[in-house]
Amino acid sequence: MQTGYDLELSTLTKRYGETVAVRGLNHVFHSGSYVCLLGPSGCGKSSTLRMIAGHEEVSEGQILLDGADISRLPPARRGTAMMFQNYALFPHLNVRDNVAFSLRMKGVDKVTRHGRADELLALVDMTDYAERLPAQLSGGQQQRVALARALITDPKVLLLDEPLSALDPFLRIRMRAELKRLQRELGITFIHVTHGQDEALALADEIVVMNDAVIEQAGPAREVWDRPRSAFVARFIGGHNVLELDGAKVAVRADAVRVGSDGLPATVTTVEYQGASVALTAKTQTGDEVLALLPEAEFFSAPKEPGDATHLSWSDSQLHRLEA
Repeated sequence: MQTGYDLELSTLTKRYGETVAVRGLNHVFHSGSYVCLLGPSGCGKSSTLRMIAGHEEVSEGQILLDGADISRLPPARRGTAMMFQNYALFPHLNVRDNVAFSLRMKGVDKVTRHGRADELLALVDMTDYAERLPAQLSGGQQQRVALARALITDPKVLLLDEPLSALDPFLRIRMRAELKRLQRELGITFIHVTHGQDEALALADEIVVMNDAVIEQAGPAREVWDRPRSAFVARFIGGHNVLELDGAKVAVRADAVRVGSDGLPATVTTVEYQGASVALTAKTQTGDEVLALLPEAEFFSAPKEPGDATHLSWSDSQLHRLEA
């Protein structure tokens, strides 16, 4: 288990010609934490990850690992390893040789590198597949091999670029648990890029929300979910309504909205059954669309349909004032 390797971004900037993809990021990723970089397409999260990995040049600023500037070092000398979205396995090499490849490039002898590869394959539960070619594996199995291959260099920081996007929903949930288990066992920092809010909430010790080339908010997953600072974070992290009340923007969680006979008059626009809950959207007289997430039993005790008149209410303690 490794400890003590904080990764710091200092005024980190990436330009592509006139376009600024990442603008002056300052952030410390604490050693041994699972961090999710979360944001919409084009917000700068993948460019940030690729700069940390050394696959994109830094335009300005520094990347410090354990206090040393690594921003001009080649990828293999940084102490980081990257797992790519498409896994990038060599089709002509079997699983064991794929995992051992970087050690082979370093001139490590066959017995040693195969021994280390077998240790990593055991860690990701792929021992029985060591002799197979990538084409003989499922998507989830290929992902485990890519993970073992990234870990064989003993990185201080593992970088994951949307690693679950190619998997079906059931396997994605299983692999989330697997990634979290591995991160805890290894004790190294994982930085995981995703645009999936549920993925970030399920995995992250810390969520870093990016928007328009900057960090909009960073903090523990529960804090970012409970207390979004801006309208963007409230909407993007999901589950919040953003309203203007008494001249101020506020957020109220969808599960805090009640539907009944008193409160703000509104008209039901959509009703979506989600199993344990029902998502009801209603439009207020000022044109705001408000989402209410109601327990299934509560909704069906007094069901509503699109076009029905209703009233929306919530407790003042559930309102969270947003920064301008």
